[in-house]
Amino acid sequence: MTASHRSPSLEHRPFSVAVPQADLDDLRSRLERTRFAPAAPGDSWDYGTPESYLRDMVGRWTAFDWRAVEDRANTYPGFRTEIDGQPIHYLHVRSRHDAATPLLLAHTYPGSFLDFLDMIDPLVDPVAHGGRPEDAFHLVIPSMPGFGFSTPVVGDTDWTMARVARAYDVLMRDLGYDSYGIHGSDGGAMVGRELAVLDPEGFLGAHVLQLFSFPSGAPGEMDGFGEKELAALGHLQWFQSVGAYNTMNASRPQTMAAGLADSPVAVLAYHELFESFGNGTSLVSADQVLAQATLYWLTNSYATAARYHYAEQRSGAEPVVSRGRIGVAVFADDFQTIRAFAERDNSRIEHWSEHPRGGHYAALEVPLDVVADLRVFFA
Repeated sequence: MTASHRSPSLEHRPFSVAVPQADLDDLRSRLERTRFAPAAPGDSWDYGTPESYLRDMVGRWTAFDWRAVEDRANTYPGFRTEIDGQPIHYLHVRSRHDAATPLLLAHTYPGSFLDFLDMIDPLVDPVAHGGRPEDAFHLVIPSMPGFGFSTPVVGDTDWTMARVARAYDVLMRDLGYDSYGIHGSDGGAMVGRELAVLDPEGFLGAHVLQLFSFPSGAPGEMDGFGEKELAALGHLQWFQSVGAYNTMNASRPQTMAAGLADSPVAVLAYHELFESFGNGTSLVSADQVLAQATLYWLTNSYATAARYHYAEQRSGAEPVVSRGRIGVAVFADDFQTIRAFAERDNSRIEHWSEHPRGGHYAALEVPLDVVADLRVFFA
């Protein structure tokens, strides 16, 4: 599938990641002067991110090689453009196979475009990674407005997931892709579903790791639920008991931002999502966590990244059934999408897979499993 040859209307400027050394020196200095909070009883994850975990990670962070992350990211062509006046950063990696499928990869919270670095080569060059030429993808990997290098946020209008979806459609079409798909997890999955709601001409479908469909309270909606569905409801209750960041970001994001902008250890602690809140299931490595935390710190983007929860909470949007094509990949240690609820809210689920390993950040944890599932859905 080739890109069309019409002239772009947006200006796409080459962009490389290269932060000033002074910013890295300042980060190291702050880490070396960290004042840790007193440990909670038992120093476990029950109270939040443990002091012992933070001390260990700060030690690792002071020796962390951010320049190696920059070098790897800059292996791929990076760009910045503006949509609705908002700076948008993205990678654009084309396959050597002209008939490759255009695919937008939409990142998580509190993740970034770094989520997908281990997936790029297998998707773009499948023959070198156990696939076939027809498995190839052209990739566009944007940073969501307010995240990373898609900053600062311009204007007074918040970026809901629906608005992000419309912006991504503009981006893909301006890059010459009249037909494309999207993959995402977490916030990226929400953007993917919004594109399936929009279902623009040529849309090939949304491949997501979650559909956030919940009980409605309707009589009998759980009739016939078995052990699997009840376990999924139990996982949802557990997540609600530990996911206080949702409430804080949706209600007082600027209050949280004051600490996150001034303390790198606060950023690290708030990245407890990558550790699955300490439940022992996360496969995300320490270096992967530190890469994400460093990106948020260097771009001072936690304040604006957190605002999407606030925007969604106040959007006033009425629930709508998605009519676009959707595929769902459920990973064992992630939010467990309940199929009956998902099919209630999305009328065209054409792919459903379940995976024994991996969690909310499967692109970081088991990237080749995600690649394999994408090949099936977009075949």
